[in-house]
Amino acid sequence: MAIVLLGVLFAWLIAADGNYRIIFNALRQGVWVTLWVSFVAFALATMLGLVVALGRLSKRRILREVATFYIEIVRGIPVLVLLFYIAFVGAPQIVVLWNSLFAGLIETGWWPAMSVRDFDMTWRAIVALMISYSAFIAEIFRAGIEAVPRGQIEAAESLGLKRRQVMRLVVLPQAVRTVLPPLGNDFVAMIKDSALVSALGVQDITQLGKVYAASTFRFFETYNVVAYLYLVMTISLSLLVRGLEARMRRSQAKK
Repeated sequence: MAIVLLGVLFAWLIAADGNYRIIFNALRQGVWVTLWVSFVAFALATMLGLVVALGRLSKRRILREVATFYIEIVRGIPVLVLLFYIAFVGAPQIVVLWNSLFAGLIETGWWPAMSVRDFDMTWRAIVALMISYSAFIAEIFRAGIEAVPRGQIEAAESLGLKRRQVMRLVVLPQAVRTVLPPLGNDFVAMIKDSALVSALGVQDITQLGKVYAASTFRFFETYNVVAYLYLVMTISLSLLVRGLEARMRRSQAKK
C-alpha cells in the first residue's frame, strides 16, 4: 500500500507540476525504447539459453564442455564490459566476416558492402544483453529440466519415444512450468540492466534523462522521473510474476 500511495502521489505531482510534466513528456518516448530492447533481447536470450541448456545436458561430452565453457565465461563478465566488447570489438569483426563471406558478390556489385555504421547501436546493445542473460537463463532451464522426475522420462522411453520426442513432449512442458517464475524475475532484472545501453547512446529512458538534465540542469526533477518510470515497470512486472507463482501453486495443490 505504501508503494501504491507513493506511486499515486508522484503521478499527481507529474500532472500538477509543470516542470515534472515537461520532463515526463520528454522521457516518454524512452519508455518504448527500453521495453522494446528488453523484450527483444530477453526473447533471443531465452531461445539461446534453451539451446545452451540442452547442450549442457547432452550425452556428448564435447557439447557439454562447450556449453559449460560458454556459461562460465559469460557469467564471469560484467554486463557493462560485455556491452562495450560487443559494441566496439564484436560488431566490427562481424562486419569484416560478413564482407568476407560475400566478397565475390560485393566485387561484382551484386551485394553492397557493409560498414560498421550499418550495425545499429541499438542492435549491438540487444546482442550484448542477449549473450549476457542467455548464460543465466541456460542454468535456469537446466535446473528445470533436471527437476522433472526420472521415472517419467523412463516411462516415456519405454513407450518407444525417441530422445527428442521425450524432451519435446514430456520434459519441456513440465520444465517450462518450473522455470516461468525465475524467468520472470530475470526479465525484471533485464529491464533494470537495460539502463546500461545508454552508455552506447541508445535513446532509452536513462539516455534521454541524461540529455535533458544536462541541458536544463534540473537533475533532481529529471532523475526523480527516471526512477519513477523504472519503478512503475519493474514493480508492475514483479507483481505479475508473484501472481503467476501463486496461480501455479494453487493449480499444483489442486492436482
